[in-house]
Amino acid sequence: MKKQSLADLINDLEQEMLRLGYTNGSMQYYRRCWRALLQFAQKRGETFYTEQLGIDFIQEHFRIFKDDANHILLQSEVQKLRIVKMIGDFQLHRTILRRYYKHKQILTEPYFIDISNQFKSYCVDKGYSAVTIDHYVKQSAYFMNYMSSHKVLDCKKIDLNLIHSYIKTLAGYTYKTVEQNICSMRAFFRFLLEIGVVQTDFAAKTPMIQARRQTRIPSVWTTDELKKMIDVIDRKSPKGKRDFAIILLACCLGMRCSDIKQLKMENFNWEERKLVFIQSKTKTSLSLPLTQDVGWAVIDYLKYGRPKIDSPYIFVKHMAPFGPFAENDHLYQLIKKYMELAHLPTLKKKRGMHSLRHTMASVLLEKDTPLSTIADILGHADVDSTAVYLKIGMKKLKECPFTIEEADHE
Repeated sequence: MKKQSLADLINDLEQEMLRLGYTNGSMQYYRRCWRALLQFAQKRGETFYTEQLGIDFIQEHFRIFKDDANHILLQSEVQKLRIVKMIGDFQLHRTILRRYYKHKQILTEPYFIDISNQFKSYCVDKGYSAVTIDHYVKQSAYFMNYMSSHKVLDCKKIDLNLIHSYIKTLAGYTYKTVEQNICSMRAFFRFLLEIGVVQTDFAAKTPMIQARRQTRIPSVWTTDELKKMIDVIDRKSPKGKRDFAIILLACCLGMRCSDIKQLKMENFNWEERKLVFIQSKTKTSLSLPLTQDVGWAVIDYLKYGRPKIDSPYIFVKHMAPFGPFAENDHLYQLIKKYMELAHLPTLKKKRGMHSLRHTMASVLLEKDTPLSTIADILGHADVDSTAVYLKIGMKKLKECPFTIEEADHE
């Protein structure tokens, strides 16, 4: 492709933003910044956009220096940096990357909207979980939006060059995010092949990035940290009773957040002191011992904390509109709130609901519980998934003050 002048590049970028439905207010802001950038480039005698030109412009025009990017920036400063980042991305990929779609439809072309709806029905028929369906549909929509930006308006025109070009736009994301996106695309391509829209098995030809299970050490809590967080929960308030029960289910029974949100009265076998449910992730049944602390916390919430609303789910929101938690709500805000109240650092590690599950597994590991048993408690279909917790033990071995030579002489 012939290299474009900065003026032509900005013009094409503007047309793409209009296609995507940017508001008049946003467009006016970008146009003011673009005019300033064009004047800045003209003074320097530069015709084409370069990363260095963008950095120099940001530093002189907005007084945001390169070293500032290593620190926490205000939202307004992030927006100013996005001005040049967007131009650079569009020059490289001919599309707008990392847009926020919170209040907008990702797709605008009726054809792609229809394909997306068909794909969603296909995923439902396959029996995928609600969370998986949401990922597949949303991430395949990103790919179709990329097709729109390249004027490819029919899935029959998909080819490997287009797929590889899109994958390049994922550079900079974590390996897990890239893996998740490619997994969604492969599911989408299998769907297109099954309904006869494409004749090539692009799913088989799309490279798959395998996420290594043991790349990172799971984030776990110390006993002191857990005690501090639990101690600040107001167990006299309705919301505090709910949060206390939820946290105990995660850290004492190792339940996934999605399974806690879907608990119903029928899952509790009070006579046998068991909690039996179908796991949302694996679709398999799991039976857990209902410990006294967890059982009384749930009873306390049901009797004295839960709003009187008609919902089959045990745990519900305590603010209007009352009802069950959303499928994509990972309850991170719940954990963060109590971490802040307990003055625990929220940026130290990933400390969401899943970290409480990790903590329970690490405690069992420290008690020499066999991995197969831990796998059963966590509901892992594969013991290899549980083996990641060996990393915790390996980390502690490295903290041992003895050297190998010293150990040999013991």
